Amino acid sequence: MILHDATIRIKNLRLRTYIGFNDDEIKNKQDVVVNAVIKYDAKRAADTDAVDNALNYKTVTKAIIRLVENNRFLLLEKLTGDILALCADHPWVKWAEVEVDKPHALRFSDSVSLSIACSKED
Repeated sequence: MILHDATIRIKNLRLRTYIGFNDDEIKNKQDVVVNAVIKYDAKRAADTDAVDNALNYKTVTKAIIRLVENNRFLLLEKLTGDILALCADHPWVKWAEVEVDKPHALRFSDSVSLSIACSKED
């Protein structure tokens, strides 16, 4: 059997959410930048050219947007982990990684980021 390992990359998804535990962070939404990498076997999609046989990155992206914009998070770890769970939820997903940047979180720094990965391969 020939495998067709596909890699979907969702790059620089710019969203706003409540992230942090300082007074200002609790009161005001902040920018976050989400990057996700999702690997799955795309053999069925490649062989059939059928939409139903492909992992729908638009559906995944919309779920990420809803999650981020409609919730509050104290820690980057929780936000990143919740996004990762969404990305890895589909049974075809073999591996996923999510990185979330919090721009201007530190003085003199462009951003702080955290990444978490998971594997479902046997």
